[in-house]
Amino acid sequence: MIRFNQFSLARGTKPLFDNTTFTLNPGEKAGLVGANGAGKSTLFAVLLGELHADGGDFSIPPTWRIAHVAQDTPAADKTALAYTLDGDAALRAIEAQIAAASAAHDGAAEAEAHAAFADADGYTAPARAEALLLGLGFTLDQTREPVSSFSGGWRMRLNLAQALMCRSDLLLLDEPTNHLDLDAIVWLEDWLHRYPGTLIVISHDREFLDSVCNVTLHLEQQQIKRYGGNYSQFEVLRAQQIALQQSAYEKQQRTVEHLQSYINRFKAQATKARQAQSRVKALEKMELIAPAHAASPFTFEFRTPDSAPNPMMVMEDVRCGYHSEEGVEIPIVERVMLSIQNGQRIGLLGANGQGKSTLIKTLAGTLAPLGGHVREGKGLRIGYFAQHQLETLRADDTPLQHLARLAPDTREQELRDFLGSFNFSGEMATSKIAPFSGGEKARLALALIIWQKPNLLLLDEPTNHLDLETRHALTMALAQFEGTLILVSHDRHLLRATTDQFMLVAKHRLQEFDGDLDDYRDWLLQHAAEQRAALKAGNAANGAANGTDNGADGGVNRKEQRRLEAETRQKLAHLKKPLQSRITKIEKEMDALNAEKATLDTFVADPASYEPAQKSKLTDAIRRQADVNARLEALEAEWLETHEELEQIG
Repeated sequence: MIRFNQFSLARGTKPLFDNTTFTLNPGEKAGLVGANGAGKSTLFAVLLGELHADGGDFSIPPTWRIAHVAQDTPAADKTALAYTLDGDAALRAIEAQIAAASAAHDGAAEAEAHAAFADADGYTAPARAEALLLGLGFTLDQTREPVSSFSGGWRMRLNLAQALMCRSDLLLLDEPTNHLDLDAIVWLEDWLHRYPGTLIVISHDREFLDSVCNVTLHLEQQQIKRYGGNYSQFEVLRAQQIALQQSAYEKQQRTVEHLQSYINRFKAQATKARQAQSRVKALEKMELIAPAHAASPFTFEFRTPDSAPNPMMVMEDVRCGYHSEEGVEIPIVERVMLSIQNGQRIGLLGANGQGKSTLIKTLAGTLAPLGGHVREGKGLRIGYFAQHQLETLRADDTPLQHLARLAPDTREQELRDFLGSFNFSGEMATSKIAPFSGGEKARLALALIIWQKPNLLLLDEPTNHLDLETRHALTMALAQFEGTLILVSHDRHLLRATTDQFMLVAKHRLQEFDGDLDDYRDWLLQHAAEQRAALKAGNAANGAANGTDNGADGGVNRKEQRRLEAETRQKLAHLKKPLQSRITKIEKEMDALNAEKATLDTFVADPASYEPAQKSKLTDAIRRQADVNARLEALEAEWLETHEELEQIG
């Protein structure tokens, strides 16, 4: 169990945590959310032992192995497969023992090390590492290539593969989906569902959080508050608590005003002085409730585009691709036949490297087609957003200067008002953008596109640098956009909310995808399962070939070892079964109680529940609320105790 007790920590003069307390149980998968700068990465540094408390304390089981994604990747000559295998430090240590024993001609030590290697599943490790790399988008040939040959984004995938290879009790993932396409994200979700350890993940992808997490840790106002459930459930519970707190605050303020009014009226009258003084004491002793605080939601909207042609653009037998330095054509997507109609909302699907961005660039006109014909309708205004556009922003210029270049004849106040709607108000509008975060630069790039009133939006991964609040604002704005949209994104929530048809870029072709994102997920998982099965069959064939080389005795020993392992597994399963049944029963009751708790919380938070006619019902609800909370606490303790028994069995 991870426990933080009255934990306080400051970075420089900025306090990040102030007397905060929470726990995380073994096996729970928690999403860590909060505004940028709230302290999410700092919390990871604490868990990794890189920072220590200024006050209070935190504890983590001393035997736990922690895995996290390294931020730097050495440009090593070792292969991607070898680099991934380095994540299993215990296995690498056993391999070193085997090498040392062999060099010393110590047969007994070597035999013992080989036995430990088998116990550590060393013979299956290369296959498991390959499966990780294939799931994260590498090809089988790429697993044999040196680390130094990969670009930055692919090296981050290698670091993620290495972290997943580690036999960890606690896995820390900081924005793991940032460098992944949708195919790899779906695979990662499936892997994390099967991960038996404790997980803490920082992410701005709400659908990823909803899929993977069953606990949410929210960082706000120097506190970490634990919520049961995924991100969507957290949003509902937090909204209920804010409403309840605000209702209690307003009720208390009425009491305070009444007491203060009495004191002001009668404190000078001798006959009422004692009563007034008692009310002063009551006011002093009252523990004041703070007004509910929620970060003001950030919203913006697209300007209504001028009239648009129909069709907007037609592509006939277009070949999309590049020219090499020697002038040789490199086709990426071929024979594209596409007619874009006014009002269409298309989501482009497909793995990285298949040509989605190449197609978008060709549509935007920033990349000339290698062949075929592209016809644009009269009056077409394209708004194109891609990640490289952040690099085209001038670091020494301000947001106001960037916008003024697009609209030199527009009044400055109008430009300031527009920038203010994108949270670039006051001094920020006239500050150089060099120190801006990636999210702030992405917001500015979007604002510059929106100013131009496009009727065709081409967006290539627009959310990569955006936090949850800005992603939500973009989703709402795109849902109301009156023009035509073509979107490439690994954010499924954005895709679901803003597009109504999908096209797939795969095997150098663009084709209709007949289905929704759930169908696409099922298709990807089936494809991944087929890949794993083929890999397993290939490794089994290799193992069989190796087994014949080892002679009959080796085969018999392995057979006997497998029999003994099967017997051990059967005994452990017999011991575990009643504990697992008890856990299932506890979780079922907790689910029912949590559902009832949500209903009670909603009722108690409703100001209408405090009307005189509801007095009896409100009293019963508050009483039942206390009973439910007490029962949930008892069940959580029982659940934890049972899990600890299960862990002791192994």
